[in-house]
Amino acid sequence: MYRIILASESPRRIEIMKQMGIPCDVMPARVEEVTAENGPEGTVKSLSRLKARWVADNIKADDDLIIIGADTIVHHNGRILGKPRNRNEAIEMIMGLSGSTHEVYTGVCIIIRRIGNETGDGIREEEISFSVCTRVDVNPLTREQAEDYADTKEPYDKAGAYAIQGGFGIYIKEIHGDYYNVVGFPIARIYEELLARGINIKKIKK
Repeated sequence: MYRIILASESPRRIEIMKQMGIPCDVMPARVEEVTAENGPEGTVKSLSRLKARWVADNIKADDDLIIIGADTIVHHNGRILGKPRNRNEAIEMIMGLSGSTHEVYTGVCIIIRRIGNETGDGIREEEISFSVCTRVDVNPLTREQAEDYADTKEPYDKAGAYAIQGGFGIYIKEIHGDYYNVVGFPIARIYEELLARGINIKKIKK
């Protein structure tokens, strides 16, 4: 039986796992999130692998593991938007997204580690890496609306300065793609990738 390790302390990713009835342990990766990649897809794939690989290299376990690393960014007009550093930056990000379409990219790296087998072999690992993109249309906002949202403090730990599942949801016109990807964790794709390898994470018991 596999033990699932989430290489993130994101409350949103943890909550999605709980909502789906998938048990997991949390071991956030202590890494500097730096990559040589420039494009949005390459960036999130590189950073998610960095997180999953850190956990794989630092965990001591005698059972089979599924380690999941994820990283999410907002991409708008050729720019990658990270987390705002202050109120003014949050307001400017929100106003930039106002009345336009942007993309949310999440990169996922899954490391499947199997400890031995019937023939006495040692540790074997399989690595799965992919990214998911969702397009998001935002209604036009006034500066007052952007300031009011910034004052909720919700934007400060969110890429692009907003949470679709939070107070910003009222300003979302439409999305094209996976909703959970915008939240930061494309759980359906994760489930399908593992199921294709004979692992049903819905049947894993803690």
